[in-house]
Amino acid sequence: MWQNIQSKIQDWTQIQHTLTQWRDISAQIAFTNGCFDILHYGHVYYLAEARALGDKLIVGLNSTDSVRRLKGKHRPINDELTRLHLLASLQCVDAVVLFEEDTPLQLIQHIQPDILVKGGDWKIEQIVGSDVVQSRGGIVKNLPYVSGYSTTNIEQKVLKQKI
Repeated sequence: MWQNIQSKIQDWTQIQHTLTQWRDISAQIAFTNGCFDILHYGHVYYLAEARALGDKLIVGLNSTDSVRRLKGKHRPINDELTRLHLLASLQCVDAVVLFEEDTPLQLIQHIQPDILVKGGDWKIEQIVGSDVVQSRGGIVKNLPYVSGYSTTNIEQKVLKQKI
């Protein structure tokens, strides 16, 4: 089981080999991305729904440095290794690829997914890489946001607790 989880964590070269295999069987490739710092219900719901849109789901994961630039020096709370393995352990996730940039544009260009998915807090035209996917005839979709669930909310709740 552990080897199965680890095999889902792929670098940019490995994912190309995996994509070739998936495309040989005409699999529809869905892609999403994020920091996934503290995995919560909203994430799991969103990832399961993203996977339901395609035959395979690739998750682009922001590196530690990328998360810090986007969220501040206090983030991420969970380290890269933990975040990679938590995502890879989910049945609905078929591959996880780390990216160093602030946006997943280069990774999307590299993967060329059939379906690009983000949460409902993103308008289609704001989704990074939407032009890349749509120019190939692909689908860009925003899924409903699950209110009340966010890493920031969890972080604030923990900080308010007296230890």
